[in-house]
Amino acid sequence: MLKGKRVLVTGAGGFIGSHVVERLAREGALVTAMVRYNAGSSIGNLAFVPKEVLAEVNIIAGNIEDGDFVHRAVEGQHIVLHLAALIAIPYSYLAPRSYVRTNIEGTLNVLEAARRLGTSRVVHTSTSEVYGTAVRVPIDEDHPLQAQSPYSATKMSADKIADSYYRSFDTPIVVLRPFNTFGPRQSARAFIPTIISQALSRDAIHLGSLTPERDMTYVADTVDGFLRAAVAPGLEGETINLGTGQTFSIGDFANRILQLMGVGKRIVHDPHRERPAKSEVLRLISDNAKAERLLGWRPGTALDDGLRATIDFVSVNRHLYAADVYSV
Repeated sequence: MLKGKRVLVTGAGGFIGSHVVERLAREGALVTAMVRYNAGSSIGNLAFVPKEVLAEVNIIAGNIEDGDFVHRAVEGQHIVLHLAALIAIPYSYLAPRSYVRTNIEGTLNVLEAARRLGTSRVVHTSTSEVYGTAVRVPIDEDHPLQAQSPYSATKMSADKIADSYYRSFDTPIVVLRPFNTFGPRQSARAFIPTIISQALSRDAIHLGSLTPERDMTYVADTVDGFLRAAVAPGLEGETINLGTGQTFSIGDFANRILQLMGVGKRIVHDPHRERPAKSEVLRLISDNAKAERLLGWRPGTALDDGLRATIDFVSVNRHLYAADVYSV
């Protein structure tokens, strides 16, 4: 259903964005991939997309915070998949204003362009972090929202702006709320690549709190949710979780990864790697019934299969992964 459709992907150089671009191109969509302009002309994770696939993609470089640039990028597109965001939680403690500009103002630029240009569908990317620590499980889309970091506060604000554009202007917006996504190309800041890279290079695995629980979805399944949300009818105004409905602690993941890698290394608690106490999200586990009902979506990748693919990627690309970067 996406063949021949003009689709703009913002945040295309990122982890999930690069996989979305690759899948769209393979399905015959006419993809414009927006990456952040930089002096080195880097296209980020799009560099891992096979050359014959990437040759079919129109790559544009700019800044999501520039409303004029965003308007030109959105013009002529049937669908916009908006993934551009600052996502590293630790950095949001240090530079919260940057998150306001990118995550809130950048989203506003996309929404305003779509409203003015009559774009057929905008899929806005949220995050399970907006729920904060679960007050009931599994977490459905009506669960209370609680900002426990500057990052989650800006994503929550962006979600509400998106909802307001649907209610105020009938802008055809769908909000997707992925729970934690993992897989090849994920950055070194995330805890799964951190565990793998330390297992490859250190005598012990140094982690922050081992008890927070996360619902981890393999990136191919998350991408499938995005593509379904791009074309499924009657989704305007909906917010939809994407998650597995299973949760494990950080410590459980560490032990599981070490077992899959066939290495026996100590797991050391490092308090310097912890979030501020009131900022830590202790438990995330999704209710994905709405995604199944509206999108026909269910995750299809077994956890260990996804972990093996991630281990293989990090092992081959060890130069990309610093063993002292960590965030949940």
